[in-house]
Amino acid sequence: MNTFDELGLRAELLETIKQSGYTTPTPIQAKAIPLVLSGQDLLAAAQTGTGKTAAFTLPLLQRLAEKETPSGRRPTRVLVVAPTRELAAQIGENTRIYGKGLPLRSAVVFGGVGMQPQVDKLRRGVDILIATPGRLLDHLRQGTTKLDHVETVVLDEADRMLDMGFVHDIKRLLKLLPAKRQTLLFSATFSKEIRQLASGFLTAPAEVDVAPRNSATEMVSQRVYTLDKAAKRKVLSRLIRDGEWQQVLVFTKTKHGANRLSKQLDEDGLSSTAIHGNKSQTARTRALKDFKDGSVRVLVATDIAARGLDIDHLPHVVNFELPNVAEDYVHRIGRTGRAGNPGEAISLVAPDEIGLLKGIERLLKRPLERASA
Repeated sequence: MNTFDELGLRAELLETIKQSGYTTPTPIQAKAIPLVLSGQDLLAAAQTGTGKTAAFTLPLLQRLAEKETPSGRRPTRVLVVAPTRELAAQIGENTRIYGKGLPLRSAVVFGGVGMQPQVDKLRRGVDILIATPGRLLDHLRQGTTKLDHVETVVLDEADRMLDMGFVHDIKRLLKLLPAKRQTLLFSATFSKEIRQLASGFLTAPAEVDVAPRNSATEMVSQRVYTLDKAAKRKVLSRLIRDGEWQQVLVFTKTKHGANRLSKQLDEDGLSSTAIHGNKSQTARTRALKDFKDGSVRVLVATDIAARGLDIDHLPHVVNFELPNVAEDYVHRIGRTGRAGNPGEAISLVAPDEIGLLKGIERLLKRPLERASA
């Protein structure tokens, strides 16, 4: 499949794709779009950065546009459930951009912000609702939205939703949907738990796998510096300065650690901001905007906060501390080396993290290059 024209999409959608600067569909888009258009259930393995949002957004916009909008208050016909506020906001933004040539309405609802503006929007009626599980259940409990006309539900980053303990919320939500519907489930990997979830809620799904299990992206060069914990911050500042890095995403294990490191980098003269679960939604949106537009050079993040961060052409990722779970390393470094651009992932490893490093190398089935600090 070489062009979007061959996927059977409407002229309005092809125009917005063209305006967005995309010419060739990614593998997940080429495989998933025709299946979603056909109305089939879908179980898809695709990591962040593979173009998966467009793989379900484009065909669902098309399916909605082909059916007449019911008169009166618009019922929600497409529901997208995402694990984090950032990912929900990102899907909402993509939906708005791709659907701008179509007479469709969408809304994004998540926690951490006031209910009332969301209630007002829902009251006017929306065709597409993008939501995090907890806030969606709040709206359903208060009767501010209904799901009885939903034709398609998308569970995005389902593996992360299970990791974050949303499985009961997801099951509760799915039971509130019409039995006759299309269900699309996207996950970074097909774990046993994901297959179990899928078997309960998908009907004869087509399977698409464009994310070989735990494969770290080939476009990313990976280096490890072994050093004392106390030297990490100095080495990080030197790497940023000497390499003249203008945009670097740094991972820490804890919210407190993210705040402290961000403050220290600022003291070193490197503009920095932190993003984590304790920050208000406004602060998180602001931090991401400042990082994307170059107002700050360094974004320090925890794993949960970084889910759904969609930053094109991010050249550098640094693991200031290694994650406890080896798979999270793959998620972290997958933030760089996207859309065919090269990227660099650096890990600063203290002696007490060598065990974690070995776990990562076992997962990747190869040793990582060592460098001297």
